[in-house]
Amino acid sequence: MKRSTIKLGAMLLTASLTMTAVSCKKEGCTDPTATNYNDEADKDDGSCTYAADPVDESEVMVSSNITENTTWTADKTYILTTRVAVTAGNTLTIEPGTVIKGEVGSGPNATALIIARDATLIADGEDPSTPIIFTTVADEIESGEIASPNMDPTLSGLWGGLIVLGNAPISADAAAVQIEGIPASDQNGLYGGSDPADNSGVIRYVSIRHGGSNIGEGNEINGLTLGGVGTGTTVENIEVVANQDDGIEWFGGTVNVTNAVVWNAGDDALDTDQAWAGTLDNFAVVCGANTDHGTEIDGPEGTALAAHTLRNGTIKGASDSELGDFRDGARATIENVYYFGFPDPATDGRGDLELDDVDTQTNFTNGDLTFSNLEVTLPTGVVLTDVFKNGTDAHATSVAAGANTVGATVSAFAGWSWADAAGGLNF
Repeated sequence: MKRSTIKLGAMLLTASLTMTAVSCKKEGCTDPTATNYNDEADKDDGSCTYAADPVDESEVMVSSNITENTTWTADKTYILTTRVAVTAGNTLTIEPGTVIKGEVGSGPNATALIIARDATLIADGEDPSTPIIFTTVADEIESGEIASPNMDPTLSGLWGGLIVLGNAPISADAAAVQIEGIPASDQNGLYGGSDPADNSGVIRYVSIRHGGSNIGEGNEINGLTLGGVGTGTTVENIEVVANQDDGIEWFGGTVNVTNAVVWNAGDDALDTDQAWAGTLDNFAVVCGANTDHGTEIDGPEGTALAAHTLRNGTIKGASDSELGDFRDGARATIENVYYFGFPDPATDGRGDLELDDVDTQTNFTNGDLTFSNLEVTLPTGVVLTDVFKNGTDAHATSVAAGANTVGATVSAFAGWSWADAAGGLNF
């Protein structure tokens, strides 16, 4: 009785082993002839090969300079992992609707896209439905979206910015100098020359967001930097949102810009230097909590003299902002601009427009700095001379809220700018 029980147990054991060691292809096996243990077994006889994990081809990491003609397409997101320059003689074409994101970095590791002298950028969104967006890797926005699904429009300094450099004249200590925000060791940062018609390409329907990485003490990158850029370059329909430093800054050059909106700049919304000689036509500025000036207009730094024009603009102030600061022998024409939402200058010395130095005041007297058709909605109890200093009140008129006859045509920003989509331009 005992012996037969043992025999029966052996037979059961043999049967069990035979049933386990069957031919079975595991999940993921790519060889249909493989003989493997089943999915519940702990062993694999090694006869099966498995497919590799799929590669995510929707993101392209950009980790080095662009040294040949290159095209970025809207079906991919391009991640800047470092400072990237399009080098001289090469063209970067960015298709409509493409999203470019910069990784977080500071100091020499700040991410930015530089278009060097004699290089070309064709970043043409073509129409309001397909803007090109530069933003941070923290932004979950995808091609075809206008407003970020997860970012607050006040978050700044999360990557660098877009820097375009050309061969047009500048007023500095040398014919060509190094742009701020880029280490002197990087020769792709040089700008300036003798060609006022220089062509750096096309920048149209482009939104630049959450930039302004700090690369040194008090030295941040602007949202859009235009250094020595010439009239051959097309710059139209540009938005800068939440940049830690200036929204748009011109360093000399002759380029003209049409339809620009700056929202929540961390320093100055619009800043001009080194005798920029172009025109900004139709612009909207919405100051944020950290915006210093709606406009900061600086004079030449060298012997060359030139003036630029800002016209047809609306500037909405914030609690700690100034309308404008003109300094260092500023030369410019400011016309058809509407200001509102600024604080009472008597409160903390903000909320006014000043000519900061004797050279600037002399230029105003001589007609090298001119103002015309300025309108303002004043805080209660404030008069024009409280706001427009140094005699500039002669060119300003007080109007009721919404009764302005000059200012930006905000319809130009509809459909493609985040500021418009968020209702920030309901003036």
